[in-house]
Amino acid sequence: MHHFTCQPQNNDHLLTRLDVRVKLLSALALLVMVISCRGIAFPLLVAGVCGGICLSLGVRPRVLALRFAEPLFIAGVVLLLKLFFAGTVPLFSFTIAGWEVVGHQDGLMEGVRIASRIAGAVTVVAAVGFATPFTDLMAALAWLRVPKGFIEVALFAWRYLFVLLDDAQVVYAAQKNRLGYAGYRRGLRSFGTLAGALVIKAFDNSQNITTAMVQRGYDGTMPLLKHRPFRLTEVTAALLVMAGMGVLWRI
Repeated sequence: MHHFTCQPQNNDHLLTRLDVRVKLLSALALLVMVISCRGIAFPLLVAGVCGGICLSLGVRPRVLALRFAEPLFIAGVVLLLKLFFAGTVPLFSFTIAGWEVVGHQDGLMEGVRIASRIAGAVTVVAAVGFATPFTDLMAALAWLRVPKGFIEVALFAWRYLFVLLDDAQVVYAAQKNRLGYAGYRRGLRSFGTLAGALVIKAFDNSQNITTAMVQRGYDGTMPLLKHRPFRLTEVTAALLVMAGMGVLWRI
């Protein structure tokens, strides 16, 4: 379960103690810079710095690799698509079954730029996620006037995701002990049964939770954390860092 949590890995880290609103605004500014950057050096620099921050927070490399596996796969696919299906300047070519496949230099550069933006943006989000409790992050989003419906759904989904995960582990263990995954066909059948059981369980839980909360006076307002006043030192440090990153972005 710890692979899916966004709880701080190191409570003594400087980034963990920083005001979550300052972290969120700084991350949004970095995301804008990374996405709007035309080169590859700045996004790769951001990716390296944020990756180092994740490691300094105590995140294990295996967990970090699992978090980055899907976006890096997407970046690789985009890179290959741009290499072979975009551009006009040939870089290399080869023949497969009578078909000539041509790689383009300008397509490769465009793919590298997009892949670097993906890597930089993902590492920024990961660094904020590993350094911030989920409830604090939702409170900061509410402070930014994000719609209450989104906050409510996110909090409920985050709370009961792990309940369903525990139920899935129980059902999976029971199926595995009964050789439910002994073969390919039997494994698919068992997986379908597991998915169906989870859907029914989620539906039943939603009805029970709704009834319980209405009986306890729930009116649609989620009690969130109270924010302390901004600290001048934190805001000044964040502005200086963003100014430095802005200079690098312009270069």
